[in-house]
Amino acid sequence: MRRRPDVTLTQLRYFVKAATYSSMTKAADELHIAQSAVSAAVSQLEQQIGTQLFIRHRARGLALTAAGEEMLRDTLALLAHLDEVLDGASGRVDQVRGTVRLACFITLTPFVLPRLLSDLGVRHPDLEVEVIETSADEVRTVLRNGTAELAITYDLALGAGIETEFLGDAAPYVVLPPGHRLANRKSIRLTDLADEPMVLLDLPDSRDYFESMLAKAGVTPKIRHRTANYETVRGLVARGHGFSILNQVPAHRETYDGGTVAAVAIRDDLPGLPVVLARLASVRTTARARAVAAAAHSIFAGHDRSR
Repeated sequence: MRRRPDVTLTQLRYFVKAATYSSMTKAADELHIAQSAVSAAVSQLEQQIGTQLFIRHRARGLALTAAGEEMLRDTLALLAHLDEVLDGASGRVDQVRGTVRLACFITLTPFVLPRLLSDLGVRHPDLEVEVIETSADEVRTVLRNGTAELAITYDLALGAGIETEFLGDAAPYVVLPPGHRLANRKSIRLTDLADEPMVLLDLPDSRDYFESMLAKAGVTPKIRHRTANYETVRGLVARGHGFSILNQVPAHRETYDGGTVAAVAIRDDLPGLPVVLARLASVRTTARARAVAAAAHSIFAGHDRSR
């Protein structure tokens, strides 16, 4: 009979920190211990289970192996469950405490995160939320490798194995400079802009969403500028460099450099972009994740994020 590896919780916690920061040194700084202690614990863990968890690069730090990714996901679930068991045993079962890692799609973050953290701070003062701002393709990665427990994101090709809860719909709209001939219209068709230059929010998956929307309307965009920055899009539009299409509307029309933009509804029959709470289907949902989910639902309930 094969002897079960004598693995300790300390080894598992050090492994998680090293994987989270892709660095033994950064993990040690976070844990306030010597780097050699983290390296030794992880090496002992690999020897005891007989599997390499990291590929070590001198210049690029640590990269998880396939076995390491699976180990990280399962270890995070194990540690989260252990924390809940200990809270239950000590009579704190109704209290939500500890750390939850939340990924948030980068353009949604400024519209959702400040209120979410404020609400959670009131409801669950002992809950710490670690936020990872990322693009749609990276949301898939951080959920699958266990770096994030859940994510608030657009429902953009999340793939198999990830389950979602619907939070709200974000309708697309056209962004125009204030002096544009169509800026004062209540709504327009995308064909009204067929001959005009476009400023594209160029993020993975997002660009496909915008380009497919235009193709459905029969428009081949003349892209003048591409940028991955939401506010740069608005700034370029305000200065007359082209129109754009976005899904979230700020509370004010001003741009960072003092310009202004107009938001005009799209008359074409185009579906809104669903905003969802995503998590890995195979991982047990913790009380911390449920608390974040409840707060997110409260924010979106009865509130049109795409106005």
